[in-house]
Amino acid sequence: MVFIDAIRVKVRDGQVTSKAFDVAVGVTVTGERDIVGIWAGHGAGEGVKDWLGVLTEMKNRGGADVLIMVCDGLTGLP
Repeated sequence: MVFIDAIRVKVRDGQVTSKAFDVAVGVTVTGERDIVGIWAGHGAGEGVKDWLGVLTEMKNRGGADVLIMVCDGLTGLP
């Protein structure tokens, strides 16, 4: 099972802006939890391109089988 969502954080990069960080947390069938990754998004939103990049990287790193993906109506994941 993988839980995915984005958190918005104020970041100072010359000026203060709000930036989205995509977060994925996995839970194994034995109940062990692990942070799969945290990715800095582009801009302040949760776009399709950001989530495509996150899921592609998870697959390339060996994510072979996800039984359940949990999200809260993300626009990038219809």
